[in-house]
Amino acid sequence: MNLVNLFKIAIKALSNNKMRGFLTMLGIIIGVGAVITMLAIGQGSKRSIQNQISEMGSNMIMIYPGGDRRGGVRLDADDMESLKLQDLEDIQNQTRYVSYVSPSVNSAGQAIFGANNTPTTVYGISPEYMDIRRYKIEDGDIFSEQDVKTAAKVCVVGKTVVDELFPNGENPVGKVIRFGKIPLRIIGVLESKGYNSMGMDQDDLILAPYTTVQKRMLAITHLQSIICSALTEDYTDEAIEEISSILRRNHKIKETDEDDFEIRSQQEMSEMLTSTTDIMTLLLAAVAGISLLVGGIGIMNIMYVSVTERTREIGLRMSIGAKGRDILAQFLIESILISVTGGMIGIVVGIGAAVLVKVFASFPIYIQPWSVFLSFAVCSITGIFFGWYPAQKASRLDPIEALRYE
Repeated sequence: MNLVNLFKIAIKALSNNKMRGFLTMLGIIIGVGAVITMLAIGQGSKRSIQNQISEMGSNMIMIYPGGDRRGGVRLDADDMESLKLQDLEDIQNQTRYVSYVSPSVNSAGQAIFGANNTPTTVYGISPEYMDIRRYKIEDGDIFSEQDVKTAAKVCVVGKTVVDELFPNGENPVGKVIRFGKIPLRIIGVLESKGYNSMGMDQDDLILAPYTTVQKRMLAITHLQSIICSALTEDYTDEAIEEISSILRRNHKIKETDEDDFEIRSQQEMSEMLTSTTDIMTLLLAAVAGISLLVGGIGIMNIMYVSVTERTREIGLRMSIGAKGRDILAQFLIESILISVTGGMIGIVVGIGAAVLVKVFASFPIYIQPWSVFLSFAVCSITGIFFGWYPAQKASRLDPIEALRYE
């Protein structure tokens, strides 16, 4: 019996029980669709995180005072004041793999203009901070090095602050706001960056000269942190080594002593977040894959029923010359047709569901071709694996006993 005839017989057998065939396919359809949708959501989240970190500066390096703070150990005040202006200047002048350096001090409080006010944070930085964090000015300009030297009462504001303090849409440039008791003249407005991957509003901030925040708001001489950027992301490790060497020398730290500072890179954060996303994606795909297993069991179950119902037909085919391998191929083809057809429908359902998630839930998705091919391959293997045993059972039936079967 040739392969074409076997396909015709299998298709005819399935068409005689359309509803039963569809219900058997349903497990495969749901399984394939769920796997594609879950992987699309997981990969979309991963790419979204990577893009947002890239916008923040994938080569950014952050230096904090206090060393390794694991285990909830409370630090002395001196430990939190270990970063000085001399450290900043040495990093600027003595490193080869660092492109930009900015100090950072901040103060949280209320920004006020007229009858409007909003809670926000003032970040004291230098103009190089704009290049490190990839902020751009939409209106006005950034403050100058002269403003830093004179601790000028000027600032640049984010879109969220503008919307809260100037709800009528007036131009904020040139206006004077108050932060606590300190008046600050707005000289620029930042382009909007929206929320980052950790849900923080990147537009809810005020940027001012770090000397202004140090002297007029906090009354401190130390730095709360230093923000740098490596020449490229590939040079991040080299830049960290240079910075660590400079700080250990400046702080007179012995070889056997631990650092009194902590260095973190955006690359490290990116790897941690993407690793977490990958784990979640695998878990979601594994849960969705259970549907494929259930669908496979459904195929095995229905093929057992089909073999039992058609025992006399099998005996008749064998009595007129059909061999065991022909019967095996016939039932195996039926199970493969069920799984492959269900897989194709499942692919359409999965892609459609992923698109609906993007449209209605505004969730980032990314459908990778390999996830579609993998799902289809798995459902095909499922059809062969779970259809093999019932088909083999049918091929081993005794023709005489099969013809006697009631």
